[in-house]
Amino acid sequence: MDNLSDEMIDAGLFRAELTFRQLAHFVAAAEEGTISGAARRLQFSASAIAASITELERVLGAELCIRRRAQGITLTSTGSLVLPRARRLLSEVAELGFAVRGDGEQLVGPLVVGCFVTLAPAILPRVLEEFEDLHPRVSIDFTVDAQDELRAALLAGSIDAAIMYAMGDMDDLESFVLYEARGYALFGESNPLARQDTVTVQQLAEAPLVLFDQTPSTRYAMSLFDGHGVVPRVRHRTHVFELTRSIVARSDSAYAILVQRPSNKSSYEGLPIVEKEIEPTPPPVSVVFAWARGTSPSQRTLALAELMRAQYPRAASTL
Repeated sequence: MDNLSDEMIDAGLFRAELTFRQLAHFVAAAEEGTISGAARRLQFSASAIAASITELERVLGAELCIRRRAQGITLTSTGSLVLPRARRLLSEVAELGFAVRGDGEQLVGPLVVGCFVTLAPAILPRVLEEFEDLHPRVSIDFTVDAQDELRAALLAGSIDAAIMYAMGDMDDLESFVLYEARGYALFGESNPLARQDTVTVQQLAEAPLVLFDQTPSTRYAMSLFDGHGVVPRVRHRTHVFELTRSIVARSDSAYAILVQRPSNKSSYEGLPIVEKEIEPTPPPVSVVFAWARGTSPSQRTLALAELMRAQYPRAASTL
């Protein structure tokens, strides 16, 4: 936030006119997009939420949002500047309460971790079990989503950290590497290419592709062909990892390009599926533990990062 906005907030606090309730009402309205949505979320009346935001605007001496009947609210440029600072202030107050309740010995409070859809079944169960054993007073929860949605959730503050691929726009995130993975081709047992030691990009380009269409998996798969000047024959697009594997398992010609390698080498129907390395070797992609740049991770987030480093001893860097 710019210096002028900092000064406005600091002045309001000094005069004891700005309250955390006003900030909470403003943040809720901004996140819900409507006064009525904020009222339902916080269990206040809509008139109380509106009055609270009006008072906050008076204290700061600036209009934070434009309110249109039946159209919700739109943040002004000042409102967009105030919103992340308000979130941080509310977060710091909450952390103060959690620290007192924890008596400095045990971690207390909520923790939400996001995970990319294909990584979640292999990573999250162990993380949840071990973290709950180590920190029983922390209420850990999770969300599973695609890459872009996880990044947006980190920046919005709706999740504390995420386990994701280091692909796409990562400029506004901090992260450390847990491990590296590499793409491979997947076939049904009856596919002739499944009997080869390896397969080439050119061979794959001539066969029907079942594309797992989920960012960043789509981008990774298509880049293998782009780098060799060939275009794949996309037969099906799916948004479900196991559906991709099941379609391939039943086919004697189709294939998929995936990165995550489940221990189970059968489809949901119990049909065998065969993994083959690709030539030339695809580039590696890093699986990372990430959080929003410029934020101060809570002690609970730091504890989760410590656990992730323990689970993946080769994890790079520190938080």
